[in-house]
Amino acid sequence: MAAYHDSDGADGLKVPAQDAPPPPAELVALARAYGVDTDYPGAGGQAVGARTLVAVLAALGVAAGSPEEVREALERHRAEQRGRLLPPCVVVRQGRRTALDVPADARLHIELEDGGSWRLPRGHSHWLPADLPLGRHTLRAETDGRSAQAPLIVAPERLPRLPGRSWGFLAQLYSVLSDRSWGMGDLGDLAELAEWAGAALGAGFVQINPLHQALPAAPGTPSDPSPYRPSSRRFADPVHLRIEAVPEYGHLTAGRRRRADDLTHRAARLREEVLTHDGLVDRDAVWALKREALQLLHEVPRGPGRQAAYEAFQRREGEWLGRHALWNALAEAHGTDWHHWPKGLRHPNGPQIEQAAKELQETVEFHRWLAWQVDQQLAAAQRAALDAGMPVGLIHDLAVGVHPDGADAWALQDVLAGGISTGAPPDAFNAHGQDWGLPPWRPDTLAKAGYAPYADLLRAATRHAGALRIDHVMGLFRLWWVPNGHPPTEGAYVRYDAEAMLGVLALEAHRAGTAVIGEDLGTVEPGVREELAARGVLGTSVLWFERDWQSDGRILPPDRWRPGCLATLTTHDLPSTAARLSGEHVELRHRLGLLAHPLAEEQQEAADELADWRAELTALGLLAPGEPLTMPALYRFLRATPAELVGVWLPDLVGDPRPQNLPGTWDQYPNWRLPVADGAGDPVTLDRLAAAPAARLLAHLLAPPSPRNR
Repeated sequence: MAAYHDSDGADGLKVPAQDAPPPPAELVALARAYGVDTDYPGAGGQAVGARTLVAVLAALGVAAGSPEEVREALERHRAEQRGRLLPPCVVVRQGRRTALDVPADARLHIELEDGGSWRLPRGHSHWLPADLPLGRHTLRAETDGRSAQAPLIVAPERLPRLPGRSWGFLAQLYSVLSDRSWGMGDLGDLAELAEWAGAALGAGFVQINPLHQALPAAPGTPSDPSPYRPSSRRFADPVHLRIEAVPEYGHLTAGRRRRADDLTHRAARLREEVLTHDGLVDRDAVWALKREALQLLHEVPRGPGRQAAYEAFQRREGEWLGRHALWNALAEAHGTDWHHWPKGLRHPNGPQIEQAAKELQETVEFHRWLAWQVDQQLAAAQRAALDAGMPVGLIHDLAVGVHPDGADAWALQDVLAGGISTGAPPDAFNAHGQDWGLPPWRPDTLAKAGYAPYADLLRAATRHAGALRIDHVMGLFRLWWVPNGHPPTEGAYVRYDAEAMLGVLALEAHRAGTAVIGEDLGTVEPGVREELAARGVLGTSVLWFERDWQSDGRILPPDRWRPGCLATLTTHDLPSTAARLSGEHVELRHRLGLLAHPLAEEQQEAADELADWRAELTALGLLAPGEPLTMPALYRFLRATPAELVGVWLPDLVGDPRPQNLPGTWDQYPNWRLPVADGAGDPVTLDRLAAAPAARLLAHLLAPPSPRNR
């Protein structure tokens, strides 16, 4: 049989898809039937090549390598659609009558989540009533000779609203060390930060980086420090634990106490290396000490109340917890890439899994207990924030995906696309596109699973959060799929059922009472921001990007900013405010060879941008004529916008010029490993941050008009 392929260049390199011959019409029809876009926006529109479409369809379980396979797959898909009694999953909004496409003679019955039931009358057209209760129900359909059932998810129209306008801090937790930290910021430091920000400054929230569990380091190699490429998004990393806050710490025997004290002294040396010797945060060294301490604490007998709480946690987490703990135990025994484990262990339902779980039961139990400890300290940090008067408290961050070798990829391989990585197509800022190395949800198998894995993830992410930030929220609508072995330029957008993805999000956020912020920076498909806003998802607005791009590119005045957003001066991937104001961000990129244009040209562009902002703020009366552009003036501008949340980059308090992450670098720059430092580059503790004059100044500038103001 003939196979589809794109032409190669003379040098053996693949020609980008947009330069290849257009794919055959039947292949295009098959791709579209499975939600695969066959072109994407670009200079005049870019076509997706046949080889890419074949690879993406293969990841969706569809063989399309030849014209014969394409015709067979199209016929099979059409037959399945014609013969389907119910869709795999039905997601509707409460308060709306929803038409259901079923045969006229079908009898419909709904089994409610709480045990009740609804029976719907027959009719030519079936409508689900508007007053169905919120929840995850079961829809059953019967005709003469056929029956089917599908999950029925009834979601609220909108997500929870914020309690009002507020401001708060944006922090990378690992970078915020106190005098009690074991070499990196921990959950005890987070509680302390929230208590100070809420009680002393009137801040409404603290937004932090993802605390997801990282992929363990392989022997002899450091672990990946990026919080956006985790082993698991479902469970937080025990490296964030405050050891002394584990209740069993106070019940160590004399011998174990001496061992714990020795670990504490060694941890103090790690902390001093970071704070006084310009060291970098070393998660692997921190975890080596904490793991030894936690093993001591795990051996301490628990009282009946503690044991009951632990057992309740295990019942709540169920199968997810068991699989997560087992993966960690197997990773210690066989290495961190499950693709290379013994064949019978490569799937959570593999034939050797039960025996391995028995052999590793002590290690499995230890990892279950670790997950419980982290859950307890996350809950304590959120309680501390709310007790300090914060109306929102902690804003947790949900990464867009997981490491392909990690725990979630192993446990969820039936609903994740194999041989595929998410990324971004070429655009004006990155001509080569991006490959993030994260396997995406398969929209078809996710729907067949009733979106349960996605709902479980959201339930965990919102449990101890006043709000949840979703990284690359546009992924609820579509994701750029890059087949393994292809450059990012040779990918395709795959569509998701956005109504279902948003509905499940709305239901879980409603049940948790958690607001949601979507990171919607970069290229956003028309209509996406509007739909997110209509459902109550806040957007993200960064001052330097807010210009009238549809017209003359001038700075967008504050009254034209969208109200439903988190407004900031910077993010973890962008230059700090101090670096913007000094121009140091250009010099840093020059030193690392990252500039796209000559240094003088880039410096002039940066200077022109500052001049634009100085003129704008002067015209608005936020800056005196002739006064230099300052950080407080920029925050005054944010205060003048209608944004519901204003975020202060915590390192701005001490003028830290360094970005926490510099995209486009790997080992050239210490991404995700820098402690907060002052303008001279000297690391500062949480105590010194709290004493910074800028803290009180910004609190005064940003305080909302309410009795709470100080």
